[in-house]
Amino acid sequence: MIVERTNEDLITITVSSTVDVYGLQRLIDYVKYLEATSKSKVKQVDIDKLADEINNNWWEKNRNRFIK
Repeated sequence: MIVERTNEDLITITVSSTVDVYGLQRLIDYVKYLEATSKSKVKQVDIDKLADEINNNWWEKNRNRFIK
């Protein structure tokens, strides 16, 4: 693996083609999350509350698909 800073704004990571693609995609998704939230002022507790609300609403709408 090679990690290099190509300029002040970019970092390039080169990995072998033998690396598990699924695991690599999860890592990329996490880095995208870090990049997207880097300037956020939202607190984690507020994010957790919103996620719980979304999950609860989803479950109420879809419960009958899973429990018969």
